[in-house]
Amino acid sequence: MQVILKKDVQNLGEAGDVIKVKDGYARNYLLPLAYAEVATKGALENREKNIARIKAKQEKLHQEALEKAQALEKFGKLELSAKAGESGKLFGTITTKKLAEEIAAQTGIEVDRKTVTLNAPVNKIGNYTMLIKLTSKVKCELAVSVTASEVVKESIEEEVETATEETSAE
Repeated sequence: MQVILKKDVQNLGEAGDVIKVKDGYARNYLLPLAYAEVATKGALENREKNIARIKAKQEKLHQEALEKAQALEKFGKLELSAKAGESGKLFGTITTKKLAEEIAAQTGIEVDRKTVTLNAPVNKIGNYTMLIKLTSKVKCELAVSVTASEVVKESIEEEVETATEETSAE
């Protein structure tokens, strides 16, 4: 089935592109979410009339994404702190949602969590790199530094020490 994309779809195309996709993908995903419309004769003629408007909108989005990318690169490093054990392992993983919220809090730049990709899971204290895909053509990298807000004694060691103290007291 041929469809005309109304919005940019990752790994598929940009708004205004006429592409051929499988019928089920179009019926079950692209059409219900209003990412595309069926490429009928009327829709193709309408696309030709509106191509300049579509291109201008894409250029505006591209410029906004470039400005965001430059601002994020100027920011440099995102500093996070989380509760961790003595071995440096965090209690829970820092998710892309949390990273997107921290970017907004620290820089004032809104980033969708779906655009954030990590090079490794953030579950230990250390330095990480995240890739932010603002558009299909604009990407930027941001360093993430995770430190311990508080170090908690790990429970297994506590139980062993407590048991050892109790047996020696008897």
